[in-house]
Amino acid sequence: MLRFGDLMEQVISNFRVFGLRDVIDIAVVALAMYQIFVFARKSRAGQLVRGLLLLFIFYALANLMELRTVRWVLTSVMQIGFIAAIVLFQPELRRTLERIGQSTNLAKMMFSMRKQDPTLRGAWQSAVVAICDAAEQLSDTRTGALMVLERVNNLDEIIRTGTPLSADVIPEMLGTIFYEGTPLHDGAVIIRDGRIVAAGCVLPLSNNLEMGKDMGTRHRAGLGMSENSDAIIVVVSEETGIISLAKNGVLIRRLDRQNLFNLLQEEIIPPETAEEQAPSFFSRILGKGGAARNVPTESKH
Repeated sequence: MLRFGDLMEQVISNFRVFGLRDVIDIAVVALAMYQIFVFARKSRAGQLVRGLLLLFIFYALANLMELRTVRWVLTSVMQIGFIAAIVLFQPELRRTLERIGQSTNLAKMMFSMRKQDPTLRGAWQSAVVAICDAAEQLSDTRTGALMVLERVNNLDEIIRTGTPLSADVIPEMLGTIFYEGTPLHDGAVIIRDGRIVAAGCVLPLSNNLEMGKDMGTRHRAGLGMSENSDAIIVVVSEETGIISLAKNGVLIRRLDRQNLFNLLQEEIIPPETAEEQAPSFFSRILGKGGAARNVPTESKH
């Protein structure tokens, strides 16, 4: 039997060799365990996670009490438990890994294959103004709309479900697409690099059970698209005319034109490049370094 003094001496000796590497080691494990518990709490399969934890507790008790038959049964169950958990939690695990990739700037720099086009900022600025104008007009006429603005995640799979287009983003084009009675008005419009690339597209529906009963399939599709990609989705309700924006599995409702413009400007428009931010040498000499650039601004009708 280990005496109390020997136990304290062992603890103190461990602390003597405790260094920065051990702190990092414990912090990583603690963070991983915390994320697992958060995942289990928010997941639709949270009950199953709690069931697995109970199995581990029962296994520990059976091992402590030397219940050989119970331990053999639990060991056999847990051998296939890991594979079963992957199968059961496949949608949640996929969504979690996608969000990790979306939220890491290093991953974006390493794996993004799209080069920054100098004209992309201007194209998105014009597109954002047109989207806000169209959303306001569609809201006034109670015309349903679903607009998906692609960011880093490639949406070719979604584009293939609709009709390919190549058109400028202007209010008249969006109004024509979503006008009730046209073949493409029920689907979503995909906007890539400030241009419409497809219409009538089918989006994945969200399984969020907390959505209000006043939100129909269009809102569920917009939220589902934001859960499965980093795209920004603008939704106009056909019943109420309410403008909403979906991002990262969150639906922001009851937006007016100015709030929508502010959100899209922050999320969609690429940052200025170093060349655009810094005035040239000759501009500084001529005193034109602070001249305002011709930037499309939001217009209020």
